Amino acid sequence: MNNRGTNLDTVRRYNLSRILGLVHREGAVSRSTLTRETGLNRSTVAALVTELTALRLVVEAEPDVNRGVGRPSPVVRPHPDCVAFAVNPEQDAISIGVVRMNGAVVERIRHEIDAPLGVEETVRVTAALIAELRSRLPADAVVAGVGVAVPGLVRSGDGVVRLAPHLGWVNEPVASLLSDATGYVSRAANDASLGALAEHTFGAGRKVDDLIYLNGGASGIGGGVIVNGAPLRGVGGYAGEFGHNLVTAPDGPGQPSTGGALEDEVNRARLLELLELRSADPSQFEEALLSSTSPELRTEAVRQLGILSIALRNAINVLNPELVVLGGFLASLHAFDPDLLESLVAEQTLAASYESVRIVRAELGPGLLLIGAAQLAFEPLIEDPAGLAARSA
Repeated sequence: MNNRGTNLDTVRRYNLSRILGLVHREGAVSRSTLTRETGLNRSTVAALVTELTALRLVVEAEPDVNRGVGRPSPVVRPHPDCVAFAVNPEQDAISIGVVRMNGAVVERIRHEIDAPLGVEETVRVTAALIAELRSRLPADAVVAGVGVAVPGLVRSGDGVVRLAPHLGWVNEPVASLLSDATGYVSRAANDASLGALAEHTFGAGRKVDDLIYLNGGASGIGGGVIVNGAPLRGVGGYAGEFGHNLVTAPDGPGQPSTGGALEDEVNRARLLELLELRSADPSQFEEALLSSTSPELRTEAVRQLGILSIALRNAINVLNPELVVLGGFLASLHAFDPDLLESLVAEQTLAASYESVRIVRAELGPGLLLIGAAQLAFEPLIEDPAGLAARSA
């Protein structure tokens, strides 16, 4: 009898997770769609939705009665007061966001800095900004936790930043430090890997099982890969470091390279210098790049597109994706001359590997990495929504 009770509880928790996962990904799902997608009967779906509603994870609304025929089915959406805090530390700024379960960034703070901060100072600033954002949320808001998108190598098991060279971080336990400072469970991962997850879930990569995402930021270039619909993480969580791959030859036979990695050659700082800007958010950067008439800037942008095409050729030949998504300043480079980039990649890539590939820019805009970081906080909640009640008791 006890075993049967335990099994029933396990099944209930599993089905709660399935329902919440569908609502999370789709944003708004009718009860009839939930019934069809899960294969559960209507009364079971109704009971599960009622439980998720009581936990303040979803809300129900009446559908548009003017659409379709027959009795309309209630629509289930993520609760607007169920949020996660998302963090993206960079060389020139720390971005903090409040993100809802459906990937909507409802508030964002960009805290500009003159130079990269150490981990302790980053945690102090971040905790203060999170407290400020929390004070503007309803008192009974459900906070799933904190997710951190780090431009560097992050160990998947415990969120320790093994190396973030542009921030000067080595073996720093940023996730546990943030947990202590904020009181919320915090998790960290590589920023570009989270960008790939965000675009796969909500953006250009929806319904695409095999994609490569490359992100360009102030701290360099990183990447993420989705294979058969799941993130490619590697043994320690370090997969996708495209920015450190060589794209130009070493200085000579037997000589070490003095550069030549993708992020050395395709470089946001160089473009900012030619634009005569000290710093810029993604929208400002793209506007300046596309409107510039500087011959030097245009020459450099074309050179960087040529180097980027080499990196994309290598990645496509190895991984054979359906989609390549470019984010951050790489999306702006793509917008500078998309036809040139695509023709260069096509010329260099094996014809069979390239024939089904599309190269697009990220769809989620400046909030992309915050959306990805928030998924770190939402994942445990979606895996076990019922656990929320136990954790809150």
